[in-house]
Amino acid sequence: MSTHTTTKTIHVDGREVVIDGSERNLLEAIRASGVDLPTFCYHSELSVYGSCRLCLVEIEGKGIHSSCSIVPEAGMVVKTATREIRQMRKLTLELLLANHEGSCPTCSKNNDCRLQDLAARVGVEQVRFKRTAKPMPHDRTSPAVHREPGKCILCGDCVRMCGEVQGVGAIDFANRGAGTVVQPAFGVGLGDADCVHCGQCSRVCPTGALTPASDIEAAWQALADPKTTVVAQIAPAVRVALGEEFGLPAGTQSFGQLVAALKRLGFAQVYDTSFTADLTVVEEANEFVKRLKDGGKLPMFTSCCPAWVAYAEKFNSDLLPQLSTCRSPQQMFGSLARRILPEKLGVDGKRLVVVSLMPCTAKKFEAGRAEFSQDGQRDVDIVLTTQEVAKLIRAGGLDIRNLEPEAPDMPFGYKTGAGVLFGNSGGVTEAVLRYADAVLGDGRLRQAEFPKLHDCDGRRELTARISGRDVRVAVVSGLGEAGKLLAEIKAGTAQYDLVEVMACPGGCIGGAGQPISHDASVRAHRAKGIVTADRAEVLRNAADNDQVRQLYRDSLGDPGSHTAHEVLHTHYHPRKRIGDLDLLLTTGEAASGREKLLVMACLGTACHLRKSQNLVNALVQAVQERGLTTQVDVRATFCLERCGEGPNVRVGEQIVTGATLEKVMTVIGAELSRCTR
Repeated sequence: MSTHTTTKTIHVDGREVVIDGSERNLLEAIRASGVDLPTFCYHSELSVYGSCRLCLVEIEGKGIHSSCSIVPEAGMVVKTATREIRQMRKLTLELLLANHEGSCPTCSKNNDCRLQDLAARVGVEQVRFKRTAKPMPHDRTSPAVHREPGKCILCGDCVRMCGEVQGVGAIDFANRGAGTVVQPAFGVGLGDADCVHCGQCSRVCPTGALTPASDIEAAWQALADPKTTVVAQIAPAVRVALGEEFGLPAGTQSFGQLVAALKRLGFAQVYDTSFTADLTVVEEANEFVKRLKDGGKLPMFTSCCPAWVAYAEKFNSDLLPQLSTCRSPQQMFGSLARRILPEKLGVDGKRLVVVSLMPCTAKKFEAGRAEFSQDGQRDVDIVLTTQEVAKLIRAGGLDIRNLEPEAPDMPFGYKTGAGVLFGNSGGVTEAVLRYADAVLGDGRLRQAEFPKLHDCDGRRELTARISGRDVRVAVVSGLGEAGKLLAEIKAGTAQYDLVEVMACPGGCIGGAGQPISHDASVRAHRAKGIVTADRAEVLRNAADNDQVRQLYRDSLGDPGSHTAHEVLHTHYHPRKRIGDLDLLLTTGEAASGREKLLVMACLGTACHLRKSQNLVNALVQAVQERGLTTQVDVRATFCLERCGEGPNVRVGEQIVTGATLEKVMTVIGAELSRCTR
């Protein structure tokens, strides 16, 4: 008996296109056929939203539909560029431009703006409508991301990225109709909100409404000051992405050309952050092994990613004792630079300017943390993203494609492949496993690879045999995925010894400071570039970095020593969200001679994601309907520090966790009864 599979097809603009059922929607099938339909609000990593109405198509027998929100069916006949559809797209873009702050020549997204690009593609030559855009104040409260609300087109990409992928929810839609805006809760600045500074919102923003904060001018001023000595450190992930800004394929190694460019621009010394990544491996591996031997609390979490650290401080403060106390490689370098370079270079330490070249916006926040300053001077003065570095180079009249590679300066330019691996999600774990086995085991993992850890996204697990013991490790990138993993660990359904968390999908290669690309394969190419760079090194284990060993002999003592802790480690603490915001939600004069019962409802992100806003609305209504406004004040606040147990409400001195209206009203009733006795 013979069998055969019937091929399913659709027709797109007269051409037959095969569909296999893997397409999430018609848009993906059309793009797979070679037709790049315009969109603002569609991202393969986000939910389907269908708000921009640019991906419209005409389906025979069904009329005009947005292709992102309809599933392809065999036999469909689709037209993507009829006269009516082209006019509708053009009209949509004109309306957006009429309500847009049109400062294209001075916008940081100029020539990289999706609105600008699509307006040109669709053929918008004039805006026929009266401009309705009104000046809106810029938000510069965050050290990592700047907001210019007047450039927002309400596509919702940033909202979905922050809520769906990162699980933070620091920004959302507010108001209605023509007054709709995207902003943090209660209209506070981004720097005062629940933001963890990962910057992924700016990565998906199609206009200049959200962009990485710029420190280019500060760098130019430092370079122009004859009294300063400016040094730079280059993070591993920058070397495989910078070339994209100059037309090179993603993953192209451009470290040597970048060193040459920085020297031409006036940097006195250029170092490799991979050196301090090797140093981080030594300290972190020794800390991890000590916990294993001494029965310390496990799993130990990595602490290289400042956005992950901020996420832990704000939403999972109960886990802070389990974070490695190691500073990130950036901050280890800054601390060492302040300690060693003034004497080595023969300069005044107060006139030494340390510049970091990073793929990450959260590194700007990290450099400004109080823990990383001494006597009012930051360990790292300026942080430039990969995007900013490219602008700096172009402004200096240089093109890395025309420069001969140069080597970094010693001793902080010496590295092993393990240090370079920090650019990828899973790289820290792989480097730590190599080191731990080389020092404590039989050395079989000295230059081992763990291909399972090389995947770009999501969560990976493996078990490695080190010194006669099975070590269970987990790797996760993207804070939304991290949140799910943490919930399993807290519930006891997942058990590990070591957990690596990177806030950005794919790790540092996917940082918000990297060149913007709409090609989903770019992260994979960058990740491959990092793995290739590791394999190209003669030494691939941090245990083999002789310059690191020399540093311990000359300055730090043994790994984990008192001096090493003073220079290379830090501490973390819980951070409240949205400052001390405290809003009264009910009004009413207190009964004569009585104090009102204070009820505090948490609206922090962890509680907000558990529908605390609905609870607050119901609570206010119940207090009013029962005539309790003279006895009870209901306030909204941030935060009650029970993030994993929300929604949370404080009634007097009692915190109600997992709160429901019934539970809260029962406690209110009991408190009022007690007070009248």
